[in-house]
Amino acid sequence: MDSIFRRERLIVGGCLAATVVLSWLYLIHLKVAMDMSGMDMPGMVMVDTEVWGATTVLLLFVMWVVMMVAMMVPSATPMVLAFLSVNQRRIAANRPFVPVGIFLSGYLAVWTAYSAAATFAEWALHRAALLSTTMAATSPALNGGLLIAAGVFQLTPLKRACLKGCRSPLSFLMSEWRDGAAGAFVMGLRHGAYCLGCCWILMALLFVAGVMNLFWVAMIALLVMAEKVLPKGEVLGYVAGIAMVAVGVADIAKFW
Repeated sequence: MDSIFRRERLIVGGCLAATVVLSWLYLIHLKVAMDMSGMDMPGMVMVDTEVWGATTVLLLFVMWVVMMVAMMVPSATPMVLAFLSVNQRRIAANRPFVPVGIFLSGYLAVWTAYSAAATFAEWALHRAALLSTTMAATSPALNGGLLIAAGVFQLTPLKRACLKGCRSPLSFLMSEWRDGAAGAFVMGLRHGAYCLGCCWILMALLFVAGVMNLFWVAMIALLVMAEKVLPKGEVLGYVAGIAMVAVGVADIAKFW
């Protein structure tokens, strides 16, 4: 039985790793295609000053969904594997099995909803002529405001509370466990809500760096993972928050 459980963990871990790798390959493909064609949108769709059509917005949404998978699944992996371990113990005790895939689907549903909101925000920035060809906001005041807001949020009790839910997989599962497929989906939603509470404004900083600036996509993903996994991850989050405020103030000072 132990060997079966170990094999299952390897399979699930391998599937998560493959999902992340494929997501990054997709993003790299889009970036290379954009750079080679001189286009400023994913999916090789030419965009000028005209209103974006439904196809462009849909491709943007797909890009955001894939980006959120690439950025958030690595930091969610400890929770998914902890969920699998609890499941395995329940099976050994002849208790109902709860599908791990449904738990992950609930988690990703939260970030899919966030992707829809980010797509709308990008569309609004384009409509307001505040978006560059690299999909970065062109207003120093907006960029500085986003950095200051993100930095201040890093220091708030809400950030600490959400981060605590993400850093303690077993505590979360013990307090939030629900049986059945519907229960697994709700648990995934609730864990996704904690992660969203931790990271939503960090993801918004992509509008400062450039949505398809893959270096900063990777840097933000690493910060998110470090906050959740490293023993002193909270301290790193504080330091990053102070740095964001400082850079944001400098940006706004340039604007004035």
